[in-house]
Amino acid sequence: MKRFSLMPIFFILILSILLGVAIVQSREALAAAPLPQQDQELVRGARLYDDWSEVIGLASPPSGDQPIWLQQSTNTRRGPDTWRCVSCHGWDYQGKDGAYRSGANYTGFLGVYATRTQSLASLSAAISGELDDEHDFSGFLVPADINALAKFIQEGLIDDNEFIDPVSLKIIGGDAQHGKTLYEQGCASCHGANGQQIEFRYEGQDIVLGTLANQDPWRFLHRTRFGTARAPEMTIGYDLGWTPQDGRDLLLYAQTLATGLAPTSGPSMSELTPGPVEQPGGPARNIFGGILTGLGAMATSLGFAIALGVVLVAIIFLVVWLLRGRSK
Repeated sequence: MKRFSLMPIFFILILSILLGVAIVQSREALAAAPLPQQDQELVRGARLYDDWSEVIGLASPPSGDQPIWLQQSTNTRRGPDTWRCVSCHGWDYQGKDGAYRSGANYTGFLGVYATRTQSLASLSAAISGELDDEHDFSGFLVPADINALAKFIQEGLIDDNEFIDPVSLKIIGGDAQHGKTLYEQGCASCHGANGQQIEFRYEGQDIVLGTLANQDPWRFLHRTRFGTARAPEMTIGYDLGWTPQDGRDLLLYAQTLATGLAPTSGPSMSELTPGPVEQPGGPARNIFGGILTGLGAMATSLGFAIALGVVLVAIIFLVVWLLRGRSK
């Protein structure tokens, strides 16, 4: 009888580990790779919509109020805020027909959501003041930025209003457990497990992530998808391949985090002031953590299926080899 050897099993185990390492490394390389040019444009456009003067690094924001702003008298904000796209058109992109239909943020201006079907040329013309002299931003934005902003309007707008209760501002439906998983993967390393590791300046007070999620869900969605004008290093859903529903699931979970403030009647336009934070990622602290990281990466990638197929084929060959050995 032929003596049994553990060498083939050891060989297959080593092969499986090497395949796992290769898959993890390939995923990390993909994550670190820059976005395609058209995606970079869309994300930049979203941040320009948020606060273009901050994105382009304008030393001094335009003085006075934006000319069109003077056509309304219901919103009492003044100065740099009046030049931002979001001040007129809203975080839900629907202006007077959306979240800004009433309250302190009401201006009576139309949103941009309905214009997303227009051509890039038409949208760029509107931003450049070709349709209205008082809506001319070409003195501040270069053509590439105007095109990026138009691209965001054309391709990046999402209508979340049917998923947000207009009174409580809570997410309707969704999967909070899935949102927790997304939060732990993309947000917790910076904001902390309870969302209180970073404080923001909001309505003259220091608040935490749960406050933003509960008081201004539309801004939360916009910024977790595309980032903020003042923190371009922040991990965003667009880079992670999140779907619109993923963003809403994340918001649903974030609304369960402590707020520290009583709810208000509507969204706020006050600015966030994020500080330097450690970004997600980094080497495993021990061999057990490294093994779990590798297995987690394999389990969430297409490469896992490929690796599993290779291992199964190897096992079949091993069984055949053993049976043939015993038959001799």
